Amino acid sequence: SLLVNAAGQPRKEKVKLPSSLQGRKPNSIPNKKIEDPVAGKVNTSSLATRQQHLSGFHLIPPRVMLGVLKEGCTYAATVILKNAGVNFSRFRVKQPPLHTGLRVMYTPGPVAGLQVELEIEIFAMVIGGEGTGGLEEISHDIEILTETETLLLPVRANIL
Repeated sequence: SLLVNAAGQPRKEKVKLPSSLQGRKPNSIPNKKIEDPVAGKVNTSSLATRQQHLSGFHLIPPRVMLGVLKEGCTYAATVILKNAGVNFSRFRVKQPPLHTGLRVMYTPGPVAGLQVELEIEIFAMVIGGEGTGGLEEISHDIEILTETETLLLPVRANIL
């Protein structure tokens, strides 16, 4: 219950519900979508009565933490972009600037009830001068543009 804790006593503070239960996703910006009559819609009787709009993508994992990397080496991590809706949807990735050392490799095209692997590749390079203490932090949000929203994938790393 939201009114009592696990011991059965009344709660002193309000319970903060996770964003997944509130119907919104973290690190996403909704787009103003214009209804496209040509978009791939699934019209089955089981979905005809649903009021909820079944669409959207989920990132697994929602962020990439690469830890400490050695300068001059290339590292890679895989992120899954999963289509949580019943309609096929398209997406594209806005490539990060070259000075970050990041690159996203993926196969473009529609995602129909499936998932796509995004390979995040980073070439560890230190841009700053000698005053950084030998450790530089790389922090960039990769933008994934979908039909309904813009997802932000935070990528963090420390370069030694």
